[in-house]
Amino acid sequence: MTGSPRQPLSRRTLIGTGITAAILTATGTGTARAAQDGAEASAPRRAQAFLAAAMDAYPDHGTIRLTQSYADQAGLFSTAFTYDNALAILALLACPGGDARAVALGDALLYAQDHDPAHDDGRLRQAYNVGPYTFYDGSPQPDGFVRADGTANVGTQFGFTGTAVGDMAWAGIALGALAGRTGGRRFLTGAVRIGEWIERVGRTDEPLGGYKFGVNGADERLPFTSTEHNTDLVGLFGQLARLTGDRVWRERRARARAFVEKMWEPSGGFFYTGTNDGVTINKSPVPEDTQTWTHLALASRTHSRSLDWAARELAVRDTADRPNSTVPSGQSYEGVTFSSASLLADEDAPIADGQPRPDRGGVWFEGTAHLALALRERGSAGDEKRARRLLASIERAQDLLGDAQTVGGTALPARSGVVSASSPLDTGFGFGYYPYRHTGATAWYLLATARANPLGA
Repeated sequence: MTGSPRQPLSRRTLIGTGITAAILTATGTGTARAAQDGAEASAPRRAQAFLAAAMDAYPDHGTIRLTQSYADQAGLFSTAFTYDNALAILALLACPGGDARAVALGDALLYAQDHDPAHDDGRLRQAYNVGPYTFYDGSPQPDGFVRADGTANVGTQFGFTGTAVGDMAWAGIALGALAGRTGGRRFLTGAVRIGEWIERVGRTDEPLGGYKFGVNGADERLPFTSTEHNTDLVGLFGQLARLTGDRVWRERRARARAFVEKMWEPSGGFFYTGTNDGVTINKSPVPEDTQTWTHLALASRTHSRSLDWAARELAVRDTADRPNSTVPSGQSYEGVTFSSASLLADEDAPIADGQPRPDRGGVWFEGTAHLALALRERGSAGDEKRARRLLASIERAQDLLGDAQTVGGTALPARSGVVSASSPLDTGFGFGYYPYRHTGATAWYLLATARANPLGA
């Protein structure tokens, strides 16, 4: 084992200058609702309704807007993560009638590119504020996504000021998808700017190669190289090669792919998380997304065993009688957890200061959704049945978990939006997931139901 399991090798790690863990308020999940009679919206339509509500949470603060990432109860106020908004764009493009909202979100990402308060190089920050609030220390945040001076409202309160290669890649993929759908040249230009920023900042000639993590809020380059990020780049660079016809993107895609393939453990049939120093592979923890996204991006039969590893080794079932579970009595959920470390979390200690204790059986619904999509993409015997079972668990969670949550102080539409986790879970990377309705988890659910692979070039 090399490196620390707390090293920031995930796009979800907070890479600001001072705050290294999001402040989340722990609350319980909702109680079960009785089934409603008569015609009602399907589960995917209710998921779309959540995305719309999260996007429209602050109607008095301008038409240029991003989607709030979590329900208010998460304690992140109006934070809009770049990654979540990229997923929202991709999910909306995969859903009937979603194009107009996807275009609006894409234009907001372009606005952030062009109106950064400190940089003019095509970067996007980890997150933005999209509505007013008063922070925990009493300091006001009065603006919407566009500040009074016209700059994009970067998420400084939580330190979400850095730029990760993975977040950038997903934004580029979303902009590229918009370019392909609409023919809008501005979207392709924005995606290319992202790709060029990654090439300038991320490319490394270290022995393991690939592209490094990105920069923190002080614009200092971070030393880590992530399997997940380079997998994202396989998707982005492949898309740019197709959209632009420029062969340089093929070379860059091959570079990212070569790093990912070096992380393969053939004896176990899974991918390691990355490297801390560019020389030695970090072998623990092993995350779920490096198993599923690699299949979506590489489409490699040689490596497709990673899906079986994730489905087997990271499988969890959350019930009310588990230690620290917040699942209501009589309910149960199945799926996968975040990483191998999640299964070994100390259930007697808080996930972080001020946070609840973790439930080793907590289901990570975002990961469960992209596992379902990857199984559908692979299409081996039994894969569709397994995918449908996972999707049914997610739909049950949308129906029954996260009751009475709000965005922008307004109640969410009934039974809309997927919570990020069935109970508090420790990722093993220094942060947790909690049972709050979440744009990212909801978007991945919609992509899985639509069989839409966002990483396929």
